[in-house]
Amino acid sequence: MAVVQDQLEIKFRLTDGSDIGPKTFPAATSVATLKESVLAQWPKEKENGPRTVKDVKLISAGKILENNKTLGECQSPLCDIPGGMTTMHVVVQPPSEKEKKTTNQAKQNKCVCVIL
Repeated sequence: MAVVQDQLEIKFRLTDGSDIGPKTFPAATSVATLKESVLAQWPKEKENGPRTVKDVKLISAGKILENNKTLGECQSPLCDIPGGMTTMHVVVQPPSEKEKKTTNQAKQNKCVCVIL
């Protein structure tokens, strides 16, 4: 069985081919924390960037990573190369139309009642 490395060097590949990183993370880092890091380092000049962690999907070795997993749990056998770097693909998934409608309806349904 492969030994999980304590530290992993990761770069995040955006859909336009540019990268965020590389940066080193402990194997115990959660996927949600990785997403927060991507969000914090997102290039300001890029349009349609993620607004929240929910908008970000990370893909590694062809798998969409789950927020509650750690890097060590998601690690591919290909990452076991000493000194190797992992590239994770970043997909920005804006809120669906259903979520937008629900949010807009909630805003529209707010009423102010004045009792005299």
